[in-house]
Order: sequence, then C-alpha cells, then structure tokens
Amino acid sequence: MLGSALLSGCGHKRTPAPVPTPPSLPQQKEKPAATPPAETTGENEKIEVPAGAKPIFEQTGMASWYGAPYHNRRGSNGEVYNMHAMTAAHLTLPLGSIVRVTNLKSGHSALVRITDRGPFVVGRIVDLSLAAAKALDVYLPGTAKVRLEVLQAPASLETGGRWAVQIGSFNGQKAAAELAEHLQKRYQTAKVVKFVSPVGDWWVRVRVLDDDRQRATTLAHETETAEGSVFLVRLD
Repeated sequence: MLGSALLSGCGHKRTPAPVPTPPSLPQQKEKPAATPPAETTGENEKIEVPAGAKPIFEQTGMASWYGAPYHNRRGSNGEVYNMHAMTAAHLTLPLGSIVRVTNLKSGHSALVRITDRGPFVVGRIVDLSLAAAKALDVYLPGTAKVRLEVLQAPASLETGGRWAVQIGSFNGQKAAAELAEHLQKRYQTAKVVKFVSPVGDWWVRVRVLDDDRQRATTLAHETETAEGSVFLVRLD
C-alpha cells in the first residue's frame, strides 16, 4: 500500500482554494430560451435509454458548465469535446454513462453522456456542456442545484475501474512542480505528473500502483496542500 506517506502531507496548513466563477457569458444580450420538453437532447445528439429505465445511482448537488476554453480539445474519453453536444463531466462515474440531470428549481430535465472528468471545484457534482446548460437553465445563472440519475453505465459503479488523485489548481508552475516532486519522492511506485489546463492554471495528478481504488482513496484522504484541493477521479 502507498498509504501513510502523506499523513503529514506537504507540511503546510490547508487554506481554502479560490472557487472559480462560472464561464463568462457573451457580451451581447441573449433572449431567454424557449421552454424545453420535459426531457431533451441536443441538436443531432441522440441519447436513448430503454423505456422505464430505473436509476442505478442518484446524487444531488450543484451543477456548473464549461465551454469555449475546452471546446475542440480532447476530453477524458478520448473524444474531442463539443460544447454543443449533450455531454457532461463527472469525477467518478464510468465514462460513457447515460445520466438524467434535473434542475430542481425549474424542473427541466435532460439526458447527457459522461465524456469528461470534473468539475474540479469543491461542492459541485457535474459540469455540463454549453448545450446541456442551456437545456437545464444553468447557462445564465452559471450554477444550479440538480438531481443526477444514472440510467446506464458501461461498467460497475461499485467495483473495478482505474483510479487516481488530482490536486489543484495552482496559480503557477513552481508550486505544482514542488508538490509533484514531493509526492514522487514519497510514492516511488506511483506516477506523478504536472500539467497546465486550457485556462492557464496548473494541476498535479497521481496515478497510484495498479490504479487501485483503495490506494487512491487513502492517498486522497491523507493529502493536504497549502494551495489547491484534492479530488479522487476515475480514469475510465
């Protein structure tokens, strides 16, 4: 097990990470979208589930959305992210899962496919594409409380999977590099990398031995940083 090496973490007292604001809206005024059907999919996007499909997992929390900086860039599932398709990012659901998201304030629902990882903001459970955000009345306010229901998943939600820990965000490369070096020295069997996001902040990802879920969970619980937050993520 990789376990106790970070009980003392980086030796710094944790300070809250700044919470990113929702993506900037276009400057031009936009007319409110017409009221969508009870459930909708994006243009040219066909997401189907068997009639009467029952949720296999439910979660309630805050949704946000992500758009232009990530548009046409490769997502976690290997596909090029299209913000005009009905997709979403989630930290731990298997990639390819079909999820019904319901805005608890407006009652509007939409089916989305999980294609990416995120949101990497404490307190948020799902990051919607631009199309999904518009369908769910999340686009203009930026965030909304939603209910998430998994209707289909290509793999077990409870067992298996490839797991890692992602830490960030850091304002500069130096802080990310120092943490990556610190972790690599203590977790010699892990693969530690640092990388910059499309919006310019820096992240550190730790892939534990065998991408094991329990090892990653232990590392996530024991890690503290002076800058940024720690997230358990599923890679597949």
